[in-house]
Amino acid sequence: MNKGMTMGGKGRSTRMPGPGRWMGLLLGAILLASPWWAAVDGAAAGPRGAVATVHPEATRAGIEAMKAGGNAVDATVAAALMLGVVDGHNSGLGGGCFILARLADGRALAIDGRETAPALATRDLYLRDGRVDGRLSQHGVLAAGVPGELAALAHLATNFGRLPLAWSLERAARVAEKGFVPGRAYQGRVRATHEELAWAPADAPEFAEFRRIWAMPSGRGRWRLKQPELAATYRSVASGGVQSFYQGPMARRAVDFTSRHGGLMREEDWSGYRPRLRQPVRTTYRGHEIVGFPPPSSGGVHVGQILGMLERLDLRAMGEDSPEMVHVVVEAMKRAFADRALWLGDPDHVRVPQGLLSKDYLDARAAGIDAGRSTDVRGAGEPPSATVDVFESERWRHTTHFSAVDAEGNWVACTATVNTSFGSKVVVPGTGLVLNNEMDDFAAAPGVPNYFGLVGSEANAVAGGKRPLSSMSPTVVLRDGRPVLVVGAAGGPTIISQAVLAIIRVVDFGHGPREALKGRRFHHQWRPDEVVLERSWGPRMAEALRSRGHAVRWVDSLGATQAVGVGVGGTLEAASDPRVEGLGATW
Repeated sequence: MNKGMTMGGKGRSTRMPGPGRWMGLLLGAILLASPWWAAVDGAAAGPRGAVATVHPEATRAGIEAMKAGGNAVDATVAAALMLGVVDGHNSGLGGGCFILARLADGRALAIDGRETAPALATRDLYLRDGRVDGRLSQHGVLAAGVPGELAALAHLATNFGRLPLAWSLERAARVAEKGFVPGRAYQGRVRATHEELAWAPADAPEFAEFRRIWAMPSGRGRWRLKQPELAATYRSVASGGVQSFYQGPMARRAVDFTSRHGGLMREEDWSGYRPRLRQPVRTTYRGHEIVGFPPPSSGGVHVGQILGMLERLDLRAMGEDSPEMVHVVVEAMKRAFADRALWLGDPDHVRVPQGLLSKDYLDARAAGIDAGRSTDVRGAGEPPSATVDVFESERWRHTTHFSAVDAEGNWVACTATVNTSFGSKVVVPGTGLVLNNEMDDFAAAPGVPNYFGLVGSEANAVAGGKRPLSSMSPTVVLRDGRPVLVVGAAGGPTIISQAVLAIIRVVDFGHGPREALKGRRFHHQWRPDEVVLERSWGPRMAEALRSRGHAVRWVDSLGATQAVGVGVGGTLEAASDPRVEGLGATW
């Protein structure tokens, strides 16, 4: 560890001793005398940067980008590209991402790098004999959309970063070439998906490495996982530019391979891909501004909805983690997810009402919450001006999150994914590229649940060139115009509930990012009608919820959140979820 770098992973923090320690303690005492949220703004005292990701190697890449003269934008790009190497079961160049940034000059950016359906895709693509065949949207070549992550990262780096994209590509390529030691999570994902990974070409070096993993006893195998073909792909982009990925040999190889196996993608789908620049969603919660990602993310809308309904209730008086608090938050979640099922989709193809965030509408939705009993939420509400006042578009005027902040005032949140573990399980020969299975995020048929149990309507039906609805929820929280928290998560629909709970624990209960991420989690997504509880809650919470009429299901853990924010001591704090093998670091 370099001197002066603070690490915060697994909820722990250690600082290397040095001559500046007493000065740091004195500075902390001074900051404690001021409002904690006012301490970090622009080039204020404290760490010069902070990064939190699900993997230590990616966090280090982000920190090194800032040390090399980059800003939080460059740290985000470096972390994203490194995650494609060391966390490739979750994200990579074969997937997509949403990037939300609040820049030092006060501008807010929302860069949509979501995958798109091939032009030949149709509404009934996954119907066989009148019934949905879910395997087709989850495994194999029909499951993949045109990847958008690289295009979005390139736009971010070119327009708002300081380092060339090639710097981050080369650093990640070296790790892919030399290899890394896969952790328990990576090994577990390979073992869980090894049968479907038969889509990978048997002679691919990466595929041979995967076979070694699933043949090893659990928890063993300290060899370095090398990905020479992926390294070559990264270096090809570094030398030939992004256009070499979307219009050159990479695109041709992907199209040729998928076409031979019945896929629909054509070279025109790849060459025509463009990231979308969208207007961030802005809502408020207890004096804070909440900046979220707009459709085709449902996250920004529904984080805003849930918080908007809860603002009318005194969660602090109920008590943190009390049955009363959990119950009312669950009731707000149910109503938001019911709205998601009907109204949300790609705003370039359907009209998504902005009235979903209307104060009057949220008042009406919250009025149905019974503080003592579970209520039957039968469906979505009817927001005002539902077909007129819609989110802007060009037409109508298993996932990872990482966060990066610099002392200049750039706060960046990026959520990236190939969807489920190793996406479609298709590895393009000669490239090391794992293609996503984001087509499963469309509604294959109205009311039919996808892999995550989410249902949708015609608003999210399959169509050529359309972007599937997502739960990804990169979020920036500001107070008095100053950013105090940047947060996001991985975990399918639980991404939304994770973001909400992190914000509640910071805003309502005064925790710093690390303590907020340690908190026990729960989730409700309307259908199925059940509360999902982490086992750490214990039987008393389950009994309390059942007494209020809720069905309860247990899980070991709910997702993985990454955050950077202002800690209770007044300086930047990087927090990696203690549920995963990640790392939060400040520099």
